[in-house]
Amino acid sequence: MNIVVLAGGTSTERDVSILTSTKVCESLRRNGHNANMIDVFLGTDAYESAKEFFMADNDLEKLGERLSEETKNVAKLAKEREKSFKSFFGPNVLEYCRASDIVFMGLHGANGEDGKIQAAFDLLGIKYTGTGYLSSAISMDKELTKKVLMSEGIPMPKGVCLKKGHKIEYVPLPCVVKPCCGGSSVGVYIANTEDEFEKAVNEAFVYEDNILVEEYVKGREFSVAVVDGSALPVVEIIPHDGFYDYKNKYKDGASDHICPADIPDKLADKMKRWAEKACEIAGVTPYGRVDELVNENGDIFCLEINTLPGMTPNSLIPLEAAAKGISYDQLTQQLIDLSLKKYE
Repeated sequence: MNIVVLAGGTSTERDVSILTSTKVCESLRRNGHNANMIDVFLGTDAYESAKEFFMADNDLEKLGERLSEETKNVAKLAKEREKSFKSFFGPNVLEYCRASDIVFMGLHGANGEDGKIQAAFDLLGIKYTGTGYLSSAISMDKELTKKVLMSEGIPMPKGVCLKKGHKIEYVPLPCVVKPCCGGSSVGVYIANTEDEFEKAVNEAFVYEDNILVEEYVKGREFSVAVVDGSALPVVEIIPHDGFYDYKNKYKDGASDHICPADIPDKLADKMKRWAEKACEIAGVTPYGRVDELVNENGDIFCLEINTLPGMTPNSLIPLEAAAKGISYDQLTQQLIDLSLKKYE
């Protein structure tokens, strides 16, 4: 198949997306596909035709490095493009996506995981991996996710949304402050005092105008991937320092990942059921990943749904798949096959 791996973009998770896409594209080539990577925002003029793009035997690692070098310029370019009312999509992106058999969504965060590109592709008749635009939008907005899931009985930490310029009357401390639509734990803070809370709010508002303030749940951190409606083995995340923030997620050796998690089978089964139920309620198919906490009393709290889970060397869904005997290359092929079923 001819496959576009869509990478980069303009979100705070741009560099993670590039690493995910590089590894996925390498895997798809090993699986025998004509696959190539393109930055959704920057595009490319390096090829004379879509056929040349798909048949290219370019060095993906070097391409990824070049795209990462452009990260420092992206915010400025995005503002300029927005002011001039130009398309978000870079040169040749839509042309190559239209010519593909399917687009592998290697994007993370805003303008990639929030349903906007998915909706555009639906209108343009472009096939893509992962869930649709509505479930993407629900899952990306943590406030909306909480409203949708908690109304159906999914256990989640209590929380309120705070808009920039508005004040909150009472905050139970300690608490967690996070952007409503961020990912990879960018802009997430734990506040133990009023001063820390005020600082956390100010810093979180740097990323977005809407933030979420949640009760702090002290406990063990877990994640459960759901593929084709069934949960993979539970993975426990044990950061060496602090909580599972951006550094601990992507820095080698910063966290230990135990999979299958060393927990009682009854607890693991319950966590899997909540993950499957959360994805079902939010309409997330054919794959996703649910982050969960378990407190000292054994109570489970679902935190969020990731509709385009990372596929980097430190990512969790490949680890969970491996615990079930599924290799990285088998996983990428499975995600392609399951996504194509949406269009049958």
